[in-house]
Amino acid sequence: MKTWFSNPLVTQQARHHTGTTSAQLKRMDENRNKNVTGKGKEIRKRGEGLGTGPVGRADAYAGRKKNEDNVARGYEDQLRAIKIKPIHMVILAIIAVILLILFLKFGGSLLGGNGGSPLSGVFSGFGGGASPSAPWNETLKNTGTLNTAVDSSARDRYTTLVGNGNDTVTIMVYMCGTDLESKYGMATNDINEMCAASLSDKINIIIYTGGCKQWKTQSISNSTNQIYRISGGKLQCLVSDDGAKVMTKPETLSYFIKYCATNYPASRNMLIFWDHGGGSLTGYGYDEKNASSGSMDLSGINTALKDGGIKYDFIGFDACLMATLETALLTSNYADYLIASEESEPGIGWYYTDWLNALSKNTSMSTIEIGKNIIDGFVDTCAVQCRGQQTTLSIVDLAELSQTVPDKLAAFSVDTSEIIKADGYKTVSDARAGTREFAASAKIDQVDLVNLADRIGTDEAKALNDAILSAIKYNRTSSNMTNAYGLSIYFPYKRAVKADSAAGIYSKIGMGDEYSKCIQSFAGMEAGAQASAGTNGQTSPASSLTGGSSGGLLSSGAIADLLSAYMSGGRSIGTIDEEAAAAYIAKNQFDASKLVWSKDKNNQAVMGIADDQWALIQSLQVNMFYDDGEGYIDLGLDKNYKFTEDGYLLGHGVGSTWVSIDSQPVAFYYETTTVDEKNQTVITGRVPAILNGERVDLILCFNNATGEAYIAGARSVYKNGETEAVAKSIKELAEGDEIEFVCDYYTYGGTYVDSYKLGDTLIYSKSVLVSDTEIEGDYVLTYLLTDIYNNEYWTPPVP
Repeated sequence: MKTWFSNPLVTQQARHHTGTTSAQLKRMDENRNKNVTGKGKEIRKRGEGLGTGPVGRADAYAGRKKNEDNVARGYEDQLRAIKIKPIHMVILAIIAVILLILFLKFGGSLLGGNGGSPLSGVFSGFGGGASPSAPWNETLKNTGTLNTAVDSSARDRYTTLVGNGNDTVTIMVYMCGTDLESKYGMATNDINEMCAASLSDKINIIIYTGGCKQWKTQSISNSTNQIYRISGGKLQCLVSDDGAKVMTKPETLSYFIKYCATNYPASRNMLIFWDHGGGSLTGYGYDEKNASSGSMDLSGINTALKDGGIKYDFIGFDACLMATLETALLTSNYADYLIASEESEPGIGWYYTDWLNALSKNTSMSTIEIGKNIIDGFVDTCAVQCRGQQTTLSIVDLAELSQTVPDKLAAFSVDTSEIIKADGYKTVSDARAGTREFAASAKIDQVDLVNLADRIGTDEAKALNDAILSAIKYNRTSSNMTNAYGLSIYFPYKRAVKADSAAGIYSKIGMGDEYSKCIQSFAGMEAGAQASAGTNGQTSPASSLTGGSSGGLLSSGAIADLLSAYMSGGRSIGTIDEEAAAAYIAKNQFDASKLVWSKDKNNQAVMGIADDQWALIQSLQVNMFYDDGEGYIDLGLDKNYKFTEDGYLLGHGVGSTWVSIDSQPVAFYYETTTVDEKNQTVITGRVPAILNGERVDLILCFNNATGEAYIAGARSVYKNGETEAVAKSIKELAEGDEIEFVCDYYTYGGTYVDSYKLGDTLIYSKSVLVSDTEIEGDYVLTYLLTDIYNNEYWTPPVP
């Protein structure tokens, strides 16, 4: 019996709506446009289970199984529990019809609801906030413009240039090769770029190597850490055996810094971190040989830099996600400038040859000019070699930022905390949901700070933005990366539980506690709402307190009881006033019992939700499962839906088509929507796969304006717990690459079985077609709605 997708007892006749709203039309414009190219190939799982764990939804749709009971009332399970007989089914059906007639005549008052039909109202825009795909705010845009002005309050520089080309330069490259090198030779490629530069005798490039099982450069040891100098276009070994030190330990980095300072003193010191990056909470690095050692978080970096004992012209991260305000405030104690990326970097990383050549011609070149050369070389090279991959890089004046931003961040934090406390949680949540987010699939909760503050829109937010934009001296992005202004920040949403960990790191690096209190206040409200709803994998005490699923809205008192029960279990949900939170959540809770399909005059399955309920929803996606006769193949989540002219969600608006590669339907999971500088909407998503024997996610891009769709590249996927740092993406696929698509498989009861290969092996060529094809056979469609607390609700399956 197919219980997971059981339908509710009653469907209701849709009423007339006032028509599709402009906000609704805007959302429809942001859908992924389809290019249907005919019938798809057979959808079938193949071979033995891979044992990878879920490759689609990491929680194996745990939220759906809980929500199903709330929406569909566990209908078939209840029937089995009371051993209902066929005659009872007839009686129940008659009762259901009578209740339906009474409901249509008297409205929701009979059921103690809000006085309206569950189908009343029209869609008025998710969350009431701006779209996450909104194009650049022209009043804030700072890409491609060099800003040489410096605020008068900036501190004195740590580095004073000798001038006239007489400066000596030591560039320290801390290169943890990891799997980026062992699998793809990315470190070797960058070393070759350094060797290709015509270096001045005033420049020393010193490289510390380690953390890699198999270096592609034969002279570099796989067993011990080493130190090299680039001389005459070749690697000169300075230290052949520095032991098998863990590259993510602060003492390993500080040793290298001291070695360089002692043996290669210079008037200008530059430090480049090369490896994975994880941003504000995870920090830098993944040592392939010592995976259990974790990353070097910001407090560890702080320890290493302090112990190293020198100051830098710039500190750079040729690593993902390290252009954060937290990183900037930390490194401002040791360097004059920070060069880093807000987003995950494409695998080619920085392009070293040209900027090193330019610096060799004038070793007294201003640091801003050096940064501009690094940024231009990186972004321009990525545009050619990594088409479709989102790219960011910026240089931040730390001497200025350290003096102008902290006070304004504190004022912004205090003001935002007050908004949350004054029943403004939804305002802040909508702003957060609509802000440019980086490495969205990794759920690290890093967003562009300027974009976030702009969406909150207070005077304090504007003052903060002015200071940040002034300190960012040069910023560039790929054309498909919008609302990325040069510095991100951690702001909890997808993993609110991390807020307390962030506060701990902030205290260690000397970041003011006002921002910690702000994010803890936000996270506390979100986690409290999740606890009361019992979704997102949270264990809710609702069943023991209420005797079963609520099936509708809860009172403030009931929510208060749930929060108390949740917190009494020793759980931390940040800073929260239980009574105030319960009252707010009671007034702003989504009623999942209203997720009911009906038939319109054209006999189409439709769903109508009241305006005030739609305002609580921040995201909508369609979920497809293919029935192979034994269970369900998960085909993923797509940003694709339609509304009728009367404003109803159209059940089969997605049609019977799905994302396919060379006509093979694949498991596709939506990630981001952007509107580029040409005002063209670009959709990005991932497809779980095995590339030449390695687990990856293929990156798919769809340009709605041109209809172009293609595989932009791939990124490595790690086993749970192996590392939280984010790897650089693999550059474009090569002719002849072998690709196996992967899918998750579920029983009819919704239990994850295993992950399997999907369809036949694909040999990659540049002629591979990414399109949508017609699905033949049985499939199930449901819709996923996410509310302002990041609670998730699935509709019943579309009838």
